[in-house]
Amino acid sequence: MAAIEGFLVASLLLSCLASTSYGVTFSSLQKTLVVSTSNKQGKVLKCGEDNITITWSYNNSFPAGTDSAYKTVKVKLCYAPISQQDRAWRKTVDNLEKDKTCQHKIVSRPYSPSNNNFTWSVERDVPTATYFIRAYAYNSADEEVAFGQNTDAHKTTNLFQVEAISGRHASLDIASVCFSVFAVVSLFGFFFLEKRKAKSSQQK
Repeated sequence: MAAIEGFLVASLLLSCLASTSYGVTFSSLQKTLVVSTSNKQGKVLKCGEDNITITWSYNNSFPAGTDSAYKTVKVKLCYAPISQQDRAWRKTVDNLEKDKTCQHKIVSRPYSPSNNNFTWSVERDVPTATYFIRAYAYNSADEEVAFGQNTDAHKTTNLFQVEAISGRHASLDIASVCFSVFAVVSLFGFFFLEKRKAKSSQQK
């Protein structure tokens, strides 16, 4: 009997540990935040140059008190499905500890149900891709408890593109062209002089 009780206790502990280690799942979260952005569908933002204004608030259609545990809101830049294809390092996973959809943090703010906005300058290290914006609400234990995003459930609307810095500037391109022209002219000049020398040698 004692052995059976011990087995049951061990099983219960293991199941509790398994559920704890699995973490919060995206599918368990309520979409209680309303998120919008200043960009237009398909707009291209350039790293280090452009910015985007993000607005978020609590959806008042939910019962009063639903947001009582919300302490912090973290806004993130997330990859759209088209920019996740064949890229395992951007893969969407229901377990938020393993999810790679939203890798770029934009801002973290104490929770407020209304009048929240932030203008974000696109950082220079953001890779070229198609994105959307998502906001997570966190409780006092820093666990995700709710979310909102500026796109639909399929992540196909209100998307925007970010164009990364190429690492080249117009001045470098101009210098490169000038150098190439100089090299070609020098080459022709060298052959012309060699030809003249050869003719002079033949005449002597």
